[in-house]
Amino acid sequence: MRTSPERNARGLIWMWALLGLLAVGQAVTPSELTGQVVAIVNGDVHTVSGPLIRGGTVIITDGRITSVGENSSVPDGARVIDASGMVVTPGFMDPLTRIGLVEIGAASGTSDFVSTDDDITAAFRVGDAVNYASTLIPVTRSEGITSVGVAPVPGASIVGGQALVMDLGPGPAADMIRREPAAMVVALGELGSGLAGGSRANASARLREIISDARDYQANRGAYRSGDTRPYALSHLDLEALGPVLRGEIPVIVQANRASDIHAAIRIADELDLQLVLAGAAEGWMVAGDIAAANVPVVIDPLRNLPTFDGLAATLENGGRLEAAGVEVVFSTFDAHNVRNIKQLAGNAVAYGMTHEGALRAVTLAPAELLGVSATQGSIDVGKVGDVVVWSGDPFEFSTQVRHVFIRGQEASLETRQKELFRRYRNIGDVPPFRPPNR
Repeated sequence: MRTSPERNARGLIWMWALLGLLAVGQAVTPSELTGQVVAIVNGDVHTVSGPLIRGGTVIITDGRITSVGENSSVPDGARVIDASGMVVTPGFMDPLTRIGLVEIGAASGTSDFVSTDDDITAAFRVGDAVNYASTLIPVTRSEGITSVGVAPVPGASIVGGQALVMDLGPGPAADMIRREPAAMVVALGELGSGLAGGSRANASARLREIISDARDYQANRGAYRSGDTRPYALSHLDLEALGPVLRGEIPVIVQANRASDIHAAIRIADELDLQLVLAGAAEGWMVAGDIAAANVPVVIDPLRNLPTFDGLAATLENGGRLEAAGVEVVFSTFDAHNVRNIKQLAGNAVAYGMTHEGALRAVTLAPAELLGVSATQGSIDVGKVGDVVVWSGDPFEFSTQVRHVFIRGQEASLETRQKELFRRYRNIGDVPPFRPPNR
């Protein structure tokens, strides 16, 4: 059916209006601090790696932390931020998000976090799809989260692909990515059984086969190229991608919630000599002693307490009980749109038994260590990247506000699309939007 020129014109007007609304908040310009010095003074500095410094000073020079202490002298010409009565922490980090890989959950065209190609599993690199102009980045950054792990979700196989670490500073993506690959994502438990043929035993057998094939390939590349090896279950791209896993350079993050699945993951990782991280672990508290004995970190959502067949014993006390047993606990939202809420998750974990220090570590240094970037971030120490947040009070209190966010030593704008839309439409009077007033 043909459309009239008038209808086409109206359609273009509405399209441009919609694009204008979506663009609000996208262009975030950080302060020009390159080559400058910033001194944050008089704040309660939580270094995370060491003791609390009351009335402390943090100095950032050329994007790096150059001084931390009680009586640090402020260099001449430095920009001084008085943090009296405020709290200073490292930037927060969520290690297992989908930021940059999804914009609208209900619109499949905006989702890039899962591969359904049987030949691209371990080789699936989410870094090639990260949208550094995502509208989710400013709203996340404005709540004190300065970096994230971006992880795929298993779709075609129990192996989902490679996770990375990126900061939420200005793009392009090459400037934001701090480590890639940072981990390999694998699903056991309920999700893994569904992808591997219907049984948890199938998923375990498949993981053993995958690692066995990858080891054989690494040892016999020449024979593989000449066609003199047995058939492998994976493509050559996937077999190559598993090299860092076999060499112990990156961990395998295994999704497992049920206590029996956690035991299976620990047993298989020991058998296959894998560097294991548990994700989910809804029933982790039930086997906390075994997790601690295996020295396996655990990534949890501390607000998960609804029972499912994959985690009937889920409880809000999971984090506290794991910490008490000596397990390294890390928090994650496992989300994209709600990563900004990770500080509320941490606060609730404290309310249900976790220590404040442990909860702060779970959103700063612990995820950085887990994903191999603790040499540059996760704590306020001399030499680390200037990812620092100034809060109006305890960051785990709901009423606390972010006052300043520094990423790579540059102050990031706290503006978001939501704030700009609020200001645009807060005073529209009695006239509906896009309609002329009645004459």
